[in-house]
Amino acid sequence: MTTIDSLKVDVTVVLGRNRMPIHMLLRMGRGAIIELEATENDTVEILANDHPIARGQVVVTGTRIQVEITEIIRRPDVIDRPGFTIGGGGVALAAAAEI
Repeated sequence: MTTIDSLKVDVTVVLGRNRMPIHMLLRMGRGAIIELEATENDTVEILANDHPIARGQVVVTGTRIQVEITEIIRRPDVIDRPGFTIGGGGVALAAAAEI
């Protein structure tokens, strides 16, 4: 149990996204506003160490902002392609080329 207590996980909630040229980003200063391609009712993505784990809704109660989890994203047990095995404890091996 002490090992689990010492694990660190970065949790990120993605409220929305936007694309812009780098020169516009470099010109922004303190207090700049970036409009997102999302509305207040859109589903947000919840990431753990940059991997999607859930989706949710933003809930505002008074001065508190919360995220209510509405869906857990399950990862596939095994993704198997020639040359790659992900999950299930497999080891990745190089695929032989067909001639």
